[in-house]
Amino acid sequence: MATAPTNEQAGATDFPWWLVALAVIGLGIGGVIVANDLYAQVFTTVAKGLAVTIFVTLAGFTLATLLGLSVALLGLSDSKALRQISRFYIELIRGVPVLVLLFYIAFVGAPGFVAGWNWLTAPLATAGLIEPMMVRDVSLMWRAIIALMIAYSAFIAEIFRAGIQSVDKGQVEAAKALGLSRGQRFRLVIFPQALKVIFPPLSNDFVAMVKDSSLVSVLGVADITQMGKVYASGSFRFFETYSIVAYIYLVLTIGLSLGLRRIEKSLRERSSV
Repeated sequence: MATAPTNEQAGATDFPWWLVALAVIGLGIGGVIVANDLYAQVFTTVAKGLAVTIFVTLAGFTLATLLGLSVALLGLSDSKALRQISRFYIELIRGVPVLVLLFYIAFVGAPGFVAGWNWLTAPLATAGLIEPMMVRDVSLMWRAIIALMIAYSAFIAEIFRAGIQSVDKGQVEAAKALGLSRGQRFRLVIFPQALKVIFPPLSNDFVAMVKDSSLVSVLGVADITQMGKVYASGSFRFFETYSIVAYIYLVLTIGLSLGLRRIEKSLRERSSV
């Protein structure tokens, strides 16, 4: 007797009509941008912030992944103190909104760092070897990147923890029996198997950071959103401007989601071989 396909199997075989609909809408908007001088001007202006958006996302996510992995490994260590430090960090950071953390790092953390740096290097500054650091020397873009790094690292740490703990303990014990060191066990046995669990939520966080990178505009960083704000406030073309801003973000996030989904499918097929 044939069994009915599961929801997951049915979803995998469904024709992506949603993608066709989005593609038609996207092509339609693209045609308007090409044919209409106003929309073309808005697009050209807003797109100047594209490089900043991409850089903030890549830098922030790379640093957040490295920090999140470090925090996750602390949480899985044999030391109770290190595990408590990891849990404290995760719960603290996850409880603070990203926007609040952005303001805190930009207007509290950066001045505090500058004050600490000047205190540590006071003898060198007195001797005339270096100049005292000013708060304005710490760029707003890097303050924003650090804030995104800290905000996302707590969530990424939990993703890594869940992925690492999903590896069968028998595999770890077998690696120990073969005489592999802890680093070799992680690199050769644990992480390759954990990757298929880690990758889907990690890729979702990457796409989410593309959208959350728009928060850096509150600091005046010239990303897509900020360029749109500046243009709209000067021209009062709010509908046209924010329609183009939304269009660019949709192209970025949907294109990225489709690419990451193909990588995820490839990893899943490779692990099933």
